[in-house]
Amino acid sequence: MKKLLILSLFFTSYFCVGQQLSYKPINPAFGGETFNYQWLLSSANAQNSFTDPDANQGDDESSLEAFAENLNRQILSQLSRSLFQTQLGDELQEGNFSFGSLALEIYDSAEGLVVNILDTDTGEQTQIIVPN
Repeated sequence: MKKLLILSLFFTSYFCVGQQLSYKPINPAFGGETFNYQWLLSSANAQNSFTDPDANQGDDESSLEAFAENLNRQILSQLSRSLFQTQLGDELQEGNFSFGSLALEIYDSAEGLVVNILDTDTGEQTQIIVPN
């Protein structure tokens, strides 16, 4: 009985064939073919059943509302430009300045002119570097 079992295992393993497994990525982000990108993107978009609820907010704006918003933006821009002009003059000068809740620090460095902007209300900070 044992011999028969051993012989059957030997003959079944003799007929089994194996091969080396190889993996080739499809996604270009993981080293796959770059021409697959458009196909993968269109396939993902076709399967996406979610919609963005905020996607159509800008489309419902009338031309009068758009004009009012544009006018408001231009007035605020001109006001801030005149504030900077009176406070800083024609050129940016080194020093510390404050405009309401904004604190500006302007100094010259090896990289160029550095402008640090700090919103004292929220704590947000921005740095602008104007190269030499």
